[in-house]
Amino acid sequence: MSGSATLKRVVREGVKHASKLADKLSPPPTGLTFLIYHRVGHGAGGQMDISPPTFTAQMDYLANNGRVISLDTALKELAGGEALVPGHVLTFDDGTDDWAEIVAPVLVDRQLPATFYVATEFIDQQQPFAHGGRPISWSGLRELRDSGIATIGSHTHRHLLLDRLPPAEIAEELDTSIDRLSAELQISVDHFCYPKAVPPSVVADRAVRSRFSSATLAGTRTNQLGSDPFSLSRSPIQAADQFKWFHLKAHGGLGLEDRSRQRLNQFRYRNERA
Repeated sequence: MSGSATLKRVVREGVKHASKLADKLSPPPTGLTFLIYHRVGHGAGGQMDISPPTFTAQMDYLANNGRVISLDTALKELAGGEALVPGHVLTFDDGTDDWAEIVAPVLVDRQLPATFYVATEFIDQQQPFAHGGRPISWSGLRELRDSGIATIGSHTHRHLLLDRLPPAEIAEELDTSIDRLSAELQISVDHFCYPKAVPPSVVADRAVRSRFSSATLAGTRTNQLGSDPFSLSRSPIQAADQFKWFHLKAHGGLGLEDRSRQRLNQFRYRNERA
């Protein structure tokens, strides 16, 4: 392991331990925890690519400990007037081929519902995602649609960051994605996920609210009764998340880690559009 990689690992572990301590001082409230995944066993490496054995173990834990509910069920419960029963919502971002080949069989076997957010241009052009991510095909998405566990939503068309686009381009990103998903999959596209979890501008927020029933970001905290359905918090699951860290994230913990990541991302993405 290179010196740079070792330093990153040490810093990452240090942030996790500091986040765990922060949770002890201020425990996260119970609620609905949304988890973010990207790739499973894809071979692209990096923190977004979870190994199949790790993913399977995590799904076994969720299946045997509490509830995993669909996004639509979660939205109804968050809008309801009764006490919220803790639970989990699974979400996947981008649109890589492991969704059909690896992820879906694990979820179907355990009957765990999940929402998959697709950046449609990558599917249309079979264009690789960052770090060599292989795109799923439209036929693969149709298999996912027919699996009985999948809700498919929009992740824009070109995976552009909406907070830095003019109004006309925001509308084009959203409408093209909706049109392509509707045409290829014959579905109603009701849910949206902001690329890289970057919060929207006022104009982008308005455009998303006028087209969808929900929108997700990051946040690493539970969603509570009355939470804004267009600013839903999610906890990113990383390759470095050993079970002790996954267990905490699955219950809304390690929020300090996410806040640190968001501050870093403000610099990482300040000159980017996608």
